[in-house]
Amino acid sequence: MANAYKQAGVDIEAGYEAVTRMKKHVARTMRPEVMGGLGGFGGLFDLSAVNVKNPVLVSGTDGVGTKLMLAFQLDKHDTIGVDAVAMCVNDVVVQGAEPLYFLDYIACGKAVPERIESIVKGIADGCEQAGCALVGGETAEMPGMYDDTEYDLAGFTVGVVEKERLINGSKIEPGNVLIGLSSSGIHSNGYSLVRKIVFEKGKLDLDKKYDGFDRTLGEELLTPTKIYVKPILEVLKKYDINGMAHITGGGFIENIPRMLPEGMQAEVDYGTWPIPPIFDLLQEVGELDRKEMFNIFNMGIGMVLAINEEILPEVVQILEANGEKAYLIGRVKEGEGITFGGGEIR
Repeated sequence: MANAYKQAGVDIEAGYEAVTRMKKHVARTMRPEVMGGLGGFGGLFDLSAVNVKNPVLVSGTDGVGTKLMLAFQLDKHDTIGVDAVAMCVNDVVVQGAEPLYFLDYIACGKAVPERIESIVKGIADGCEQAGCALVGGETAEMPGMYDDTEYDLAGFTVGVVEKERLINGSKIEPGNVLIGLSSSGIHSNGYSLVRKIVFEKGKLDLDKKYDGFDRTLGEELLTPTKIYVKPILEVLKKYDINGMAHITGGGFIENIPRMLPEGMQAEVDYGTWPIPPIFDLLQEVGELDRKEMFNIFNMGIGMVLAINEEILPEVVQILEANGEKAYLIGRVKEGEGITFGGGEIR
């Protein structure tokens, strides 16, 4: 039967080898609350062992999108898993939750053990950065659905927060200041447009180091999404954050208003943080308007925090002590949506 399955395009032995290869990566993500090991029908996590009196579970799921196609093209698969983790855990931490565990889903045309190990290594790296355990996953070999060199990747996470410390933006009020945390680059959104600009419009070279870049274009485009979990949790140990926005698809213009209560407006001071050169290149080659860029990309800011102004120095100090570049990028006032001040956007 196994031979017949292999003739149909599913290699069970390759799947077993992939599981064996990934075990050492999974092991380094473990937390004491995890029960059992890899290979069970479900991942087990002892919530009673977490020091939370009135727990609210916060769940998130996301994928990496067409950034995967660059991984295929460059045959580099060991960081794309970080993106999958980041897209999930960053969404959870904006509500004040500590990510507890993560699960992955890999669908591929052909199970190549070395490639699957590379993907899972990246997932484990991301879980370590976020402090959550990789408790399970699924690798589905689907010949005919995907080419032998292709795969899709998605992730799922669950976090926990004390009920009274849940962050939903309701405490944001006029006079709050906005802190922007620097991004590592494009992160994981907008890659369908990126690929069109790079390959169709500009016919750019992934192996070339363009002006202002400290690495090749391919390396820049595959730079993994930054994970903000630990620095934010360090702030929350001492201070309240009134609201947070993970700057993903839709950029500033769609994501910052998502954290604001009715009647509140974010005024962003354009020019208060450095915009990485990758965005200038994409705008120039793609012949895009600057405002349109802010409606698509993160433009150098991957996370925005709204806090009381009096704790600004202390919060910035904690963030920077934990490796973040933090910028005062604006404030909250009465109104709706988002406006830009501080100069013309161009």
